[in-house]
Amino acid sequence: MLVAGIAAIKLILHLYAGRYYGYFVDELYNVALARHLAWGYVDVAPMIALIGRVEIALFGTSLSAIRLAPALAGAGLVLLTGVIARELGGRRFAQGLAALCVLLAPGILALDHFLNVNAFEPLCWMGCALILIRIVNTGNEKLWLWFGLLAGLGLENKHSMLIFGFALVAGLALTPQRKHLLSRWLVLGGLLAFLLFLPNLLWNFQNHFPFLELQENIRRDGRNVSLSVGSFFGQETLAMLPLSAPIWIAGLWGLVRGRYRALAFAWGIAAALIFAMNPRVYYLFPAFPMLFAAGSVQFEGWLARPRLAWVKAAYCTLMVLMGALLAPTMLPILPPETYIRYVAAAHLQPPPIENARLGPLPQLFADQFGWEDMAAAVARVYYSLPADIRARTAIFGQNYGQAGAIDLFGPKYGLPPAISGHQNYFLWGPRGATGESMIVMAGNRQDLESKFDSVRVVAHIGHPYAMPYEHIYIFYCQGLKGPLADAWPKVKNWH
Repeated sequence: MLVAGIAAIKLILHLYAGRYYGYFVDELYNVALARHLAWGYVDVAPMIALIGRVEIALFGTSLSAIRLAPALAGAGLVLLTGVIARELGGRRFAQGLAALCVLLAPGILALDHFLNVNAFEPLCWMGCALILIRIVNTGNEKLWLWFGLLAGLGLENKHSMLIFGFALVAGLALTPQRKHLLSRWLVLGGLLAFLLFLPNLLWNFQNHFPFLELQENIRRDGRNVSLSVGSFFGQETLAMLPLSAPIWIAGLWGLVRGRYRALAFAWGIAAALIFAMNPRVYYLFPAFPMLFAAGSVQFEGWLARPRLAWVKAAYCTLMVLMGALLAPTMLPILPPETYIRYVAAAHLQPPPIENARLGPLPQLFADQFGWEDMAAAVARVYYSLPADIRARTAIFGQNYGQAGAIDLFGPKYGLPPAISGHQNYFLWGPRGATGESMIVMAGNRQDLESKFDSVRVVAHIGHPYAMPYEHIYIFYCQGLKGPLADAWPKVKNWH
């Protein structure tokens, strides 16, 4: 009941938050993907589109509708972490403390709030970890089939499941529990995971592995913030709540010394691979709940004496107070004006994750402003055109946020679907547009003038809280010099 209560608190918190904000940029894109179901996309695996499609079919496209699934996933992670603590031998306090660590982790709060692949990834990672623990505890090798099922579904959600799946198997190989790797059920589980992943793998093969091209472009452009080892783990500690650090460090230490050493090796291998390949701090978040669970078991043992009961209550209280202090920096529960005053007074500005100029809000919050205003501005331009010209006018967005805003809010204004060269919009093509009449959102005027016979600025927009690069000019362009279908390969923007 304690763990369930903590899970309920997390669910309510997510359902409450966000009322002062709008759609996050990735949500606009994920809703667009949901309307174009496929076995793969340039930058994500297909599961997020299916989840979005189900939500839209059941509840519509309102913010509360599309954010229900990630909120439920977050609550589910609290429950799953409690179960892992129990499987590791923890009793009521250990299970509750592990669940509390997940609830209070600012980084996990942030990712569970909006429709994105990262909200569902920890369920697959920790589900596989739990199954591995059960195999060690019971010797039931048939559980490898469930491992394969979860791993396969995880791969259809996010390709980084490969990292954690490999880390778990490699961790097992480094311990006396390697005997479990000789099971034929492991082979069958691996085959099941491969079969589940196969449709996406074939899609990537047919499309020349666009995800790898995208990752190379991001690395070459230096978009991500470069971090040293110390900075990387310093930010991990902050994102997981500093007062939780003794717990997950104790968990890592306890796993190394115990019969579940494979999990400690798995965490270390996953951390090393993530840092070496793409050190975005949040890529390692899904691996922490098992350390919370293991550490909570350690703390429960250390604080078992009745005279130390006050330490349990005092430490949990301090964690809650610190969690409440940091939560507004990662979860949009304060109005923007209040947030700005709050972080200034408390000196709690979160670190950036990309090398982009910021406005008054961090990127996670700023990218929730200005999208409907953008669609409304485009609509004013669109309806200023003669009716016969409007019928032949296309709307071009420089990125999936701009295009996604038109696709989500455009029907309200009678706008046609947008086109773009960014990410999967490029693969959807020009949608019959010819280029004779085009509304272009953002871009370089000189570049546009080299491509069109006529280019003029028709609007300038930018919400004061939006990212600075979304303060844009809107151009009206006529007379593309050549067929748009021929020029389309040049608009490709996989960054």
